[in-house]
Amino acid sequence: MTYDFSDCLLLNTVMAARAMTRRYDSQLQRFGVSVVQFSVLMVLRQGRDEPVSHMAARIAMDRTTLIRNLELLTRKGLVSSAPAAKGNGRAFRLTPDGERLAEELVPHWRAAQAEVRKLLKQPELEHLLPALRALTAG
Repeated sequence: MTYDFSDCLLLNTVMAARAMTRRYDSQLQRFGVSVVQFSVLMVLRQGRDEPVSHMAARIAMDRTTLIRNLELLTRKGLVSSAPAAKGNGRAFRLTPDGERLAEELVPHWRAAQAEVRKLLKQPELEHLLPALRALTAG
């Protein structure tokens, strides 16, 4: 028996995520950062001084993936780490170079946002973000 998976929510979500990642990567790759690293830079830019586990939960990223990317950004000189104020953890912050790069990336992120938004028509765009938030919250 064969199955038609063209209406599979999982398959279509994965395909859409890959397509969006390609679009955002095309805007960011010349700066030497991936979309995942961009997300990490933007989280650090908010300056919440939160534990890695909280950061990971906030951006729905596996803790080990977040740590791996934080270490990579540290090696690139964009992030610094120090012992956390309490506990055994580490505190991560943007370096001045990281701050500059984060600021420089924002207009390119906006361009990717505009490109994706242009592809979506109303009412799809109006419902997309709330639907995505509902999926990640559940």
